[in-house]
Order: sequence, then C-alpha cells, then structure tokens
Amino acid sequence: MIVQRRVVSAVTAAAALLLTAGCSSDGGQPSGADGSPSPSSTAAQSPSGSAAEQTPPAKGSVKVVRTVATGLKSPWGLAPLPGGGLLVSSRDEATVTRVDEKTGEKTELGEVPGVAASGEGGLLGIALSPDYASDHMVYAYFTSASDNRIVRMRYDEKKPSGEQLGEPDTVFRGIPKGVIHNGGRIAFGPDGMLYAGTGESGDTGLSQDKESLGGKILRMTPDGEPAPGNPFPDSVVYSYGHRNVQGLAWDDRQRLFASEFGQETWDELNAIKPGDNYGWPEAEGEGGGSGFHDPLAQWSTDEASPSGIAFAGGSVWMAGLRGERLWRVPLKGTEAAADPQAFLEGEYGRLRTVVAAGGDRLWLVTSNTDGRGDAKGDDDRVLELRVT
Repeated sequence: MIVQRRVVSAVTAAAALLLTAGCSSDGGQPSGADGSPSPSSTAAQSPSGSAAEQTPPAKGSVKVVRTVATGLKSPWGLAPLPGGGLLVSSRDEATVTRVDEKTGEKTELGEVPGVAASGEGGLLGIALSPDYASDHMVYAYFTSASDNRIVRMRYDEKKPSGEQLGEPDTVFRGIPKGVIHNGGRIAFGPDGMLYAGTGESGDTGLSQDKESLGGKILRMTPDGEPAPGNPFPDSVVYSYGHRNVQGLAWDDRQRLFASEFGQETWDELNAIKPGDNYGWPEAEGEGGGSGFHDPLAQWSTDEASPSGIAFAGGSVWMAGLRGERLWRVPLKGTEAAADPQAFLEGEYGRLRTVVAAGGDRLWLVTSNTDGRGDAKGDDDRVLELRVT
C-alpha cells in the first residue's frame, strides 16, 4: 500500500544560506540586497512577476534507451563529469571507475585508501567539487575502521590507469559507523554547500540527539566547516530524526528532498526543511504527531527500500533496492501531486542510484553484486533512461 502525505512547508536549500540576507516571498528564491529577485530566479517568473510553477501530469513514462556499461561490481555512487564520462564508486572494492558514456569502456582511476568495507559500509557516495573545472576534486563518503568520513581527491586523467586519484584529504570525520545504516549519499547543493545523508548506525538514540552526527542530514562548506545559515549554531546538522538517509536531490526551485529507509513498516520520501525533526525512532511514516515532519510519500518496505533520488520533469525519481523498481513522484511544490508510479519492476533487480543526465534523461545504476541476502545476479550496470 502506498500513502502520500502533504508537508506543511519547506524552504529551499539556498534559502538557509540567505536567511539573514532576506529572501523573496514566492517560494524561497534568493533575493538581492534590495529584496528584488536575483537574476537566476527571474527566469522562472511569470509575466506578472509571480512565480509560475507547473504541476507535472499524474502519469509519466520510462523508456530504457540503452545499457551504457556492464560488469560493475558493487557500484554505489555516480558522478557525471562535465566533459563527458561517468565516475562510479565500488562499495566493496573501494575503487572509482570512469565509464565512457558512449562506448561503455571502463577505466579504473584507483583505490581509495582507508576504506573498511563491511556490511553496508564501504566506499559510498561521490560528488564533484563545485569548482571542479579548476580544482578537479572528487569528494567521497566512506566507512573507515573507526567512523564514516568525507575526503576529497584530485583526479588527474593524464596519469596511468589505477594511479589517477591523488592522496585523500579528509574534509570531515566522526560520523558514526556500524554494520548497518551508514548513510553515505553526498551532493553539492545549489548554494555550493556540501550535504551528506547519514544513518544512525543501528543506535536509534542518535537520531534525536542533535549533538550526534548520526541519523542526520549535514550541511557544510566544501572545507568541512558548518555552513553559514545552518539552523543550529556552530553545527553541521541541517535536519534530524532520520533513520538512514540514502538519497538527496533538489528541484528546480532549489528545494531539497531526501529518501530514507524505514524499519519494518514505512520507507519515506521527505521534503527537507532546515532544523526540522523527521521523527525516528519516535515515528516511522506519517502520523507522528506535532513536532515531527511527516513524509510527503511513504511505501511499505517490500515496495521500496529506497536509495538514490533525482529530479527531472517536475518529479522526484527514486531507486528501490528491495522493491526492485523505479518510483516516480510528481510534485506540486513540496507535496505529491498524484500517487507515486512504479516502473521497471523486477526487470533489472535492485536499483541503487539514479542521477539526472540533463533534460528528460536519467542515469540508473543497479545493485545486484553487493553481497546482500536479497541481491541476485553477478552483473551490475548503468542504464540510460528517457522519462516524462
């Protein structure tokens, strides 16, 4: 059974950075010093000056255009390169591989030192620096022997295969680790800040503890410092009460959405508001009561076990592991505009990561070689999808 919920409100990810500078009143778009919309926001304005936001159709479509690459082992994160090519992290092998998106040829960049792959931990999410064109830095979230941490490494494609990643520079450390619930998704937001989804590592009490980094969405500068405008002073904590955040994505209004694993009842897609409490372990799914932010959509755990999410065509697209399907959630603001719709059910096995590829296209990564009990098959791949 699928249940969708309305969320009272959400602010944009960029708005948190600009809380003290002022924002426009039409949905959180950044404003200039005089209160007028910034140049980047005026393109979305209607002729009358108010924000025009179109609701996508209730039903969508998915077409698998092609298989981009096969033969990947325990792929987890994916980062498209600006000049073409896809970087893919291997959770269990602790390597980063470049996939030629035209030919499918794979080139191993190198192994990330310090990764202790075990259970759900290992080399997880990857992201490119906002200044990648000049610094060529690749950020990675991984499980070490003592914690989960975020590092950055310089990628030099001129070096021989296997030696193209520089020594890791630790940006942030101290995120709780466990056999389960290590979080792992990282992404740079429209505000240039680094966001990380963490898990409570099996210790449910961490999620409600605002002093802990477990069961949170974190927001930091590219150097790992608390980002300006964060809801709690001198803290990287952006939202709390999460169980195991697996997906992060922004819509075209710079509003942040996140997916996370439930326990035995409900998996969730949430609209993220800075400083809000998302309920775990006091609440799972909707109806947690005052003080908790209800999900905008929820699924039984056998239908989803959500991982990565992406935004395209007015909808959030969510990859399902145990559910072995791709979910489409059309949005009206920060609410679900219609019932979620499932695609590719059982066709490619477990689905781990989905990333916007521009326009109406998505990259989709399968997860059938990660050694989990419900995994099947000996091959993982990257697919190119066309969606509406």
